Amino acid sequence: MSDDEDDDLTKTVEMNAIGDIDPTREIEVVLGELDDLLKNGDVGTALAAKGINASVALLASQALASYLRGEKQQAAEDFQAVSEEILDRLSLAAAAKPKLN
Repeated sequence: MSDDEDDDLTKTVEMNAIGDIDPTREIEVVLGELDDLLKNGDVGTALAAKGINASVALLASQALASYLRGEKQQAAEDFQAVSEEILDRLSLAAAAKPKLN
């Protein structure tokens, strides 16, 4: 084994030995930053130009946060609402396109 492989193995063993890794705080910070971005008007405008609704994206982010906190029922309801909203928007977009004969 090379020194690099030994170092990688040592790091892996050390991380597994810790056993009590709880990334909850880090995840909450990252998702909070995502929520802040999605609430930013400039970001919302840029997303809208791509056909993405920032409010729907924000709900998806909040659904993910709920799931990661273990709030599975809330997450399921929010993800379902996100899914239904996206499907509705796709249907509306398809209906608005002229059909070629």
